[in-house]
Amino acid sequence: MGTERELRTVGVGRRPADAATSARANRRWWDADADNYHAEHGRFLGVSDFVWCPEGLTEDSAALLGPAADLAGRRVLEVGCGSAMCSRWLADRGAHPVGFDISMGMLRYRPPVQPGAERSAPTRPVTELPLVQADAQIMPFVTGSFDIAFSAYGAVPFVADSAAVMAEAARVLSPGGRWVFAVTHPVRWAFPDSPGADGLTATMSYFDRRPYVEFDEADTPTYVEHHRTLGDRVRELTSAGFQLLDLIEPEWPAELTEEWGGWSPLRGKHLPGTAIFVCVII
Repeated sequence: MGTERELRTVGVGRRPADAATSARANRRWWDADADNYHAEHGRFLGVSDFVWCPEGLTEDSAALLGPAADLAGRRVLEVGCGSAMCSRWLADRGAHPVGFDISMGMLRYRPPVQPGAERSAPTRPVTELPLVQADAQIMPFVTGSFDIAFSAYGAVPFVADSAAVMAEAARVLSPGGRWVFAVTHPVRWAFPDSPGADGLTATMSYFDRRPYVEFDEADTPTYVEHHRTLGDRVRELTSAGFQLLDLIEPEWPAELTEEWGGWSPLRGKHLPGTAIFVCVII
């Protein structure tokens, strides 16, 4: 609750939020929440690891960007990179990653190597990675300049115009380039964001596309997250020129007993939590 107090958040609701409002709110949110976010999730995410989702699916095991042996020398763009732990993982494997995020607070964050942490320290310091502050709806990169683009719960749910993100991803990729992104599974929007039994009963319409908005006493949004249906996502991708190769819905592992926000073993047994779209530009 520390970030909510700092931003003086007093209420939540489903209401319209345009591109500028969403960008401004989420930039402030992630700037303020960088320390809290990493304190809560840093051990799970690791210092130099590539975790796709709260279910714990890793790139090491899933190879959604392609075989690990093929990553060396590849130009890779991380969209909504946060503190760039995924990019560090890629750099350790010989790729040439560039990360960008709307939040300078996240880009500046330097996760400490925690004693006893399961994830190893990066061999390449974050200061050596090219990091850019930018909005995913207008990517400041040359057309065709990357072989792979990806986003692990970054940027896509936080922009008003996610179709623009798909179009920009298509633009910056070279022919045949791969675009992979993970978001909260759209069906979860019909359910309360609770890890308990109350999170198993649908209380809202899946088709209500109004964003989730937190706001302060002046009614100014402090956090905005946008919802799209599965069909919306497919249409955004095909309109941008992508071919959808796979849609991954990770199951909750039996050995994973910890909760992460609205994710929990109870909900994971019954509901998908994450959707990962694997695409190529055609």
